[in-house]
Amino acid sequence: MRLVQVRIPTGKLEGVIMRLDSAGVDYVVADETSSREFSAVITFPLPTNAVESVLAELREAGIDENAYTVIVQAETVISKQFDELTEEYKQTKESENKIAREELQTTAENMVSGPRIYLVMTLISSVVATAGLLLDSAATVVGSMVIAPLIGPAMAASVGTVVDDHELFVRGIRLQVSGIVVAIGSAALFAAILRFGNLVPPGLEPLAIGEIRERLAPNILVLAIALGSGVAGIISLMTGVSVALVGVMIAVALIPPAAAMGIGIAYGIPSLTIGSGVFVLVNVLSINLAALTVLWYAGYRPEAWVRVSNVRSAVLKRTVVLVVVILLLSSFLAGITYDAHVGSLEEQTVETAVADVIAETEHEQLRLDEVTVSRTDDIVFSEVDSVVVTLSLPPEEPSPLLAEPIHEAILRELGYDVSIEVRYLEVQKVG
Repeated sequence: MRLVQVRIPTGKLEGVIMRLDSAGVDYVVADETSSREFSAVITFPLPTNAVESVLAELREAGIDENAYTVIVQAETVISKQFDELTEEYKQTKESENKIAREELQTTAENMVSGPRIYLVMTLISSVVATAGLLLDSAATVVGSMVIAPLIGPAMAASVGTVVDDHELFVRGIRLQVSGIVVAIGSAALFAAILRFGNLVPPGLEPLAIGEIRERLAPNILVLAIALGSGVAGIISLMTGVSVALVGVMIAVALIPPAAAMGIGIAYGIPSLTIGSGVFVLVNVLSINLAALTVLWYAGYRPEAWVRVSNVRSAVLKRTVVLVVVILLLSSFLAGITYDAHVGSLEEQTVETAVADVIAETEHEQLRLDEVTVSRTDDIVFSEVDSVVVTLSLPPEEPSPLLAEPIHEAILRELGYDVSIEVRYLEVQKVG
């Protein structure tokens, strides 16, 4: 619920009271003595989803932006008339917690009011995420997401679009771009310092780290994460619910891949840089698309009806641009997803071919311990590069020459040449 206080211009009080009475609003009127331009201050409680429609009625009565309107959250209202008004608005299609356009716009402006703090917190978050990725520590990566303030600019850009606030839209876009640049740049600089300052083990291979490997080849499912983050973020904003936890979800989609891209730059790994870079772009665009679509569908419009047509055109154009770019990038993600599927099938084929060769040998005590399949570093259209087969047998058993038969079997199944290495382990049993 909200408590609204409006300063009434001289000569407008009667029209305001008439409209509040017709809407069933309980109110209190006090004399205004600080200015001749205003004659009274009127205070009234409203259900959250009633604020926008009641303020629209007051604007028709002559209450404009110069009238000094204050909207604050109210904890409790004890009034039979207010209870009846609440029940009335429960029957509408609007969500009970949907905030007014004015409140939505103010909240979005407050979320992007401090660019310096925003960029510093983004830098810290990116550095922590980079450390977490290099340490292969999921807990550290999650911790970096908690301090990332990325939700504000994404929500502000969408709100600025639907309420026709160009300054808010530009500020949201500018902060998103600068935030991503700072995140990637700080991650690259920090990773380079660690690498060339010998602060990490020599010969560290980033692609061998699980947390980093996950960001190398994102599949099409990242779209669900990004779209879900955008929808959750804007719903939390327009219902007045705390956005802190939803902000963590948005950070999940942006900070780790941005840090992975920085690591790829620092270590000179094109596949990691490109793969995680596409990851970041898809997520940023999808979050903005989801937020913009939900806001427009929820019915938020500019204050002046004459501007609605222009806003509708702007929303349509920006939506089309976002969809087209996302589809283009998604084709890349679809290729990665397909490549991962093919790779899984090929690894199963290799393992089966090796097992068949071992089964056909006459060495009864020969055991297959492990088949390690390595693939080329291509982001898409990767192939099996090498296969390492580890076998175990008793010390008195001679080591059979199986590299050639295994090579032929895999070549026959895959259709292309791969490197084969067979390792033997002597197994001794006591007792």
